[in-house]
Amino acid sequence: MEQRLKNLYKKISAEEIDAVIIYKAANVFYFSGFRGDSTILLIGKNFLKLITDSRYIEQARLQTKNFEIVKQEDGLFKKLIEEIKSCGAKKFGFEGRVLTFDEYNNLKENLAGVELKSVELDSLRQIKDAAEIFNIRRACEIADKAFAEILNFIKPNITENEVAAELEYLMKKLGAEKNSFDTIVASGVRGSLPHGVASDKKILSGEFVTMDFGAIFHGYCSDMTRTIFVGKATDKQKNLYNAVLNAQLHGLKFIRKGASGKAVDAAVREILAHADLEKYFTHGLGHGVGIEIHEEPRLSRLSKCESLQPNMIVTDEPGIYIENVGGLRIEDTVLVTDGDAETLTKSPKNLIEL
Repeated sequence: MEQRLKNLYKKISAEEIDAVIIYKAANVFYFSGFRGDSTILLIGKNFLKLITDSRYIEQARLQTKNFEIVKQEDGLFKKLIEEIKSCGAKKFGFEGRVLTFDEYNNLKENLAGVELKSVELDSLRQIKDAAEIFNIRRACEIADKAFAEILNFIKPNITENEVAAELEYLMKKLGAEKNSFDTIVASGVRGSLPHGVASDKKILSGEFVTMDFGAIFHGYCSDMTRTIFVGKATDKQKNLYNAVLNAQLHGLKFIRKGASGKAVDAAVREILAHADLEKYFTHGLGHGVGIEIHEEPRLSRLSKCESLQPNMIVTDEPGIYIENVGGLRIEDTVLVTDGDAETLTKSPKNLIEL
């Protein structure tokens, strides 16, 4: 936490502000260790304040270190305004992508003489420290173990919802706090939906089943996708699967120190283009993973990441989606290192036929 605050102070200095207002839950957790909601951090060079209500006072004392815990009773932003007025600073950064229009106007109207500047803090979370990597590894291990067990559960005529519920139960049983996002189970023709959240559709013999899921461990997410086949796949179906697998494995070779997000994405698209499938790959190759399931850096045509750095964690998840036919995706959570990328999700990626 000390290093995180040092990096934040550098950001404060670079932005030429005196202090920063932190409202986004992921950033409140990152900079303080506190995991409740309805809370704001007020951080300057000479003060660390955590403003919350009576529900979280005890929790805040247990989870934070060196923060002054400020109890609000008449409204979170009312107390924030009081604290800003009392601290003596005049230039405050705020998370412009997080505060609502009304919240911003409330601050402006009640803080005459105080300058407010929008700042972006999420990028400070891109490079993970040792504790974060440990937690994400553990979240990946939980997802891997759940996948191994779900293979014994899937059979014809059970529903996608049943598979999703079992996966989520298994992850909790294995130590997850909860799932990282709404579990995706898309079978047969529904495989063409990249975010096909589980439905009441029955899984039939002769279908691909795409499962995209993850666990949260100590506040950190994992993210993996595996596509299996119920029954015996045809040669055409095997060829589609192997094309996506080859693209996914190719991506791992390019996820390395110094590579740009656009270049990694382009390398995978080239492989799919050779198989005449690139037009069916309709999203970016990957995204950062951490406290949030979708973070920077991105691996995509629109990526702003010019150079991947060691200890960034991203996904590698090519897929193909053919409307009215189906689709499939294969995804790993991946650690950038000084050398070859390390896949943190270890489940087999050869085509599994049940």
